[in-house]
Formats: sequence, structure tokens, C-alpha cells
Amino acid sequence: MTRSTAFFINGGAGRVLCSIPAFEKFAEENPNDDFIIVCEGGMDLYKGHPLLHNKAFDVWHKGLFEEKIKDRNCVSPEPYRVWEYYNQKCSLAQAFDIAINNKGLREVGDPSIHFNKHEIVDAHNVIQEVKAATKHDKVVVVQPFGRTAENRPDFVIDGTSRSLTLNNTVEIINTLKKDYAVILMSEFPIALDEDGKQSDPPVAMPQIPELRLWAGVIHIADHFIGCDSVGQHIAKAVDTTVTAVIGSTYPINISYPGDKNFDIIDVGEGRRKYSPIRLTGEEEQDRFNDECMEMDEKQVKAVIESAKKRLGKSTKFTGTFVPQQQEQSTCSHQPQQVPQATFVPQQTQPTQILGRTGE
Repeated sequence: MTRSTAFFINGGAGRVLCSIPAFEKFAEENPNDDFIIVCEGGMDLYKGHPLLHNKAFDVWHKGLFEEKIKDRNCVSPEPYRVWEYYNQKCSLAQAFDIAINNKGLREVGDPSIHFNKHEIVDAHNVIQEVKAATKHDKVVVVQPFGRTAENRPDFVIDGTSRSLTLNNTVEIINTLKKDYAVILMSEFPIALDEDGKQSDPPVAMPQIPELRLWAGVIHIADHFIGCDSVGQHIAKAVDTTVTAVIGSTYPINISYPGDKNFDIIDVGEGRRKYSPIRLTGEEEQDRFNDECMEMDEKQVKAVIESAKKRLGKSTKFTGTFVPQQQEQSTCSHQPQQVPQATFVPQQTQPTQILGRTGE
């Protein structure tokens, strides 16, 4: 009897999201394979998927080995080790398709995220609070740093040059906040004013630990600005327009060149070498790429103009927002508190970014 498959998926959330089209193809082309997905980095982005939700398991799931893995073949697809990927012939989603389905380079569908009502309402409340505080009706989410950026005293270090520099980030945000509500998607607060005072207009930094809620916020927002990290993949999945700023990596690999919803500002073009992530441990490429994410004024202006074109004319917020109160319940289960869209404090923040984000 032919054994079914247990696929092991690891790495950052962007990788997880980009694996979805390949698994949809696998299910379509292998109807007799009762496959499962072992989610070493968590199954959040498979939740709610009509096909994959019931096939995805967190790695700590009780009885996972005896009940699910033991009678299946184990496969660990690694898109970064696909020839077409490290030779800039395909996207991350296509590399997953090659690794999982072994059908060569072909077109695949878009990733997708399936929300429930609570997630949409909670994201809506975050957006409404930001609009009320900034008095602007159009919202842009900015993710300047990737998930492995290192926060050190006075610095945020990005050794692979995928994150925006701090100076460029501040200039972009300070320009856009005059006309739009800005939400900073970052673990690290940013000092926007040299005198240490609260930014005016304020810039929101919601304390959101759940990636699915961030996905809802990006879904409801009017535009997204980001680097090579999960935010742009979420925006692709939820059909939000994007300004993607790319440095040491290649747009064909990690973004969506040619997509009508994407404006790609390729800062690293002609200034980078491919960094063989998950292939070797050499450092020469990262050293060569050290300054390829530093934008000049023309490139900063291009980011701002892209965002303004996508956002359109600034409009004032005329609605009302009443913060949600924690209600008393006669049941043992208490309602979930919606994270507040707190605004960026201006003390003891990093003063410079030297760069590192990874997957």
C-alpha cells in the first residue's frame, strides 16, 4: 500500500504563506494522498483554509507522531535549495511548488488568508482607533524591519540588508503622516522627532502579538509599505496595494514583479550578490550587500510618491470611535480584549539601523 505524506514546514511566516498554493496543487493532483502538514513554526496562516486547516498540525500536537506521522513518509521541502530559486528563475511560491510537486517551473495561484468574524471586527476596531487619533481617513501600514532584526543599544542591526534604514523610514513616515494615518508594524518603536516629543500627527504602533490580527489590519488598510518580510506576502494574499522596497534580495524571488497591485522600488539593483541562505554559512555576500538598502533622495521620493498615488487624495476622518470596554460575563470564559493602537513613544529608541532581517 502506498503511504501518504507528512510535510514539515519551517521558517518565517512569509514562507508558510507562500507554501499554500503548492499544497493546493498537491491536493488537486494527488487525491489519494491523505497528507498532513507539520507546522514547525505554527499553523496560524493555515487556519480557516477550507482544505488545509484540518491537515495542518502544530509540532506539539498531542499524539502527532503515533497517530499521524508514524505511518506516513516524511518530506521537508526547502524552497531555498531549489535550482530555479537560487538562480532567480522563480518566486518563493513557485519554488515550493517545485519542491512539493516536482512538476518543474509553472504558474501557481496566489496565497490566501481566511478570516473569521472576530478577526475582521478586531482589525476594524484597531483601524478605527487610529483614524480617530490621527484625524485621517486613509490608512497606510509601514513595516520597515523584518522578523529577525536585532535591537541593540542605539542600533537596530540587519546584517543581510533587507530592512529599511532608520533615516529613510523616519523621512517616509514623517512625510506621509501629514496626510494619512500611519500604522507602524514593528517590534521596535522609532523616534520620529529629534526633541523627544510625541509625534504630531501621532503614528500608531499597535501592540499586536497575533499575526492573524496584523493580517486583518493590512487587509482593511488602504496601502502597505514594506521590505522583504511577511507583510508584503500578507498584502498579496488579501489584495491590498503595496510599495515594496527591496535591497539584498531579488524581486523575482521574494516579491511580485508585474503584479498590478505592487510598486517595487528595487534599491539593490546592480548592487547585490545572491546570499545563499540555507545553503552555506559564508559571509562574503552579506558583506558585499552591506549598503545596498540605503536609499538616496530620489528613491525615498519614489516610495512616497508610490504610496500617495495608491492612497489618493487625503481625506479627514469624520466618524466616531468608542473604545471597547471589557464586559463582565457570567460564564467562565471572558471576552478577548482588543489590542489598543497605542502611539509611538519618543524616548530611548534606536537612533540608527545598520540592517538584518531574515526568514
